[in-house]
Amino acid sequence: MNEFFKVKENKILLKVHVNPNAKRDEIAGTYNSSLKIKISSPAVDGKANKNLIRFLSKLLNISKTKIKIEKGDKSREKIVSIDGSDESIIKKLQEVENANL
Repeated sequence: MNEFFKVKENKILLKVHVNPNAKRDEIAGTYNSSLKIKISSPAVDGKANKNLIRFLSKLLNISKTKIKIEKGDKSREKIVSIDGSDESIIKKLQEVENANL
C-alpha cells in the first residue's frame, strides 16, 4: 500500500505516469507503482505538464502554486511534489489508491 506517494520533509511526493492526448483528464489506475493519469493535452510546449498540475489541483482541492514537477519534465514518468503534508490531501490520495486496487 501507499506505493505512489510518500511524505518527506513537509512535502508529499507523487510518482506519476502520464498519458498525454487522452480523450479526457482522468486517473487510470496504477502503472509500475506510479499513479497513471490520462491528460487530454498534447505533450508539446509543456501543455501536458500544465494540464497535469491543473488536474491535480482540482482533484486534491489545493492551489496550483503548491504543485511542482520535480523530475521528469519531458518524460511520462514524473515526480510531483505538493507543498505541505495536509491530512486532507493524504486522505484523498489514499482514497484514490484504494479505488484503484
